[in-house]
Amino acid sequence: MEPLERKVADFIRGMDLFSGARRVLLAVSGGADSFALLHVMHRLTAHEVIGVELLCGHINHGLRGAAGDGDEAFVIQESRELNLPVVSRTVNVRAYAQEHHLSTETAARQLRLNTLIEIAGAHGCAAIAMGHQKNDNAETIIQRLGRGTGLRGLGGIWPSRWARDGLALVRPLLECSRIEIVEYLRSRKLSWRDDHTNSDCIYTRNRIRHRLLPELQARSDSLLVEELASLAASAKKLYARVADEAQQAATRHAEFSANEANVEPEALAALPEPVGVELVRQVLTRLGLGERDLSRRHYRSLLALTGPASGGQKVNLPGDFWAQRLRDTIVVRRPLRRGQQLPDPVELRIRGTTRFGSYRIDAQILDAGQIKPAAITGKKNPFQEYLDLGRIRPPLVVRPRRPGDRFVPLGQHSQKKVGKFLTAAKVADNLRSRAFVIEDVQAILWVCPIRISDHAKVTENTSIILDLSVAEV
Repeated sequence: MEPLERKVADFIRGMDLFSGARRVLLAVSGGADSFALLHVMHRLTAHEVIGVELLCGHINHGLRGAAGDGDEAFVIQESRELNLPVVSRTVNVRAYAQEHHLSTETAARQLRLNTLIEIAGAHGCAAIAMGHQKNDNAETIIQRLGRGTGLRGLGGIWPSRWARDGLALVRPLLECSRIEIVEYLRSRKLSWRDDHTNSDCIYTRNRIRHRLLPELQARSDSLLVEELASLAASAKKLYARVADEAQQAATRHAEFSANEANVEPEALAALPEPVGVELVRQVLTRLGLGERDLSRRHYRSLLALTGPASGGQKVNLPGDFWAQRLRDTIVVRRPLRRGQQLPDPVELRIRGTTRFGSYRIDAQILDAGQIKPAAITGKKNPFQEYLDLGRIRPPLVVRPRRPGDRFVPLGQHSQKKVGKFLTAAKVADNLRSRAFVIEDVQAILWVCPIRISDHAKVTENTSIILDLSVAEV
């Protein structure tokens, strides 16, 4: 086994990059880094050093005409010569950039990753392996310093991170330098494709690679790439502690619904700044805002909403997200997806059917003698509930959840914020995002389909029961 292959194998094992993965998608552009990734991973699996199946994925961005088509043909041919399955997709970066108002560089990155995730999901891959290496890490740190960053950003490129749909993005070559990779390819007499746009300094990343980093290295007595890698490692260790503290604070002081989060401003203001910034990052990314779009300026603007004179102030964030201080909460909201609209509140009929968004709610009134107690206590369908109609004050309303909603959960005796209750009950995100409220003129009766209010429960003294059943239509 070659020294670089051994180094990569040790890194994969040390970081547990492929834990539980049976099949891995290799992102192969045809350039030196991804081509080395292809051959190293092929050798490691062929010699059973790592036990995963490989699938090659190539994305033709449609930007470079015949040169891009040549890259595609090169990757397909090389994959087949290694007896590896390969999937290639052509995407329209220019159209995507125009539609989403993005630079070509950003559009290419987003569309490439989205397409790789689609390929991985369609072929049962648990991880996507990418060719980022130590020099890329140094460039990333410098780029982030230029736009403003925190501890997480100083950590540079992470060996592994979660993408959507449970997929992991992993970087097996992250401990290898560009020089090591080129030497490996040359020692094995392997050629690769050169993308001329990687030399075009119109792009920020290329200016850092070809101008800024060499200039900084020339003025340094040490190996700058290695020093930046050491800095990143230290930042990652410290960040892990900050992230854990922020996660605990978010559990106590933030609540989430399908399209928004509500954070307690006093609690956020009391946190050390690095922990507060990380809590904000966790909130924004959980709502779907990409980290790459955020700078230190955004974090500072949002943290400023904790101030005593910030009532009503609003902060616009990338991607049409926004945050606003409203009395005792900071609301962070994401834009509704195309075609998505929160349903308006509607009055609930206590006999018959009511439509609420994509739900149908059927209601009927029963005499308590018509239903056995065991049918109530042993009920397994979370979308059906029995309420004591005698303790309800009509009219009833069904509506989306709101910031600050409170109720007395079944089995408890004091009011809880709905969001905090859902967090404490560890309600899964997919169920939490579907939750809505049924209330009378006094209080919330049911956070559907999670829990009814203790106030509305059926007891031995109940004489009339309201039977509610909810179904998606």
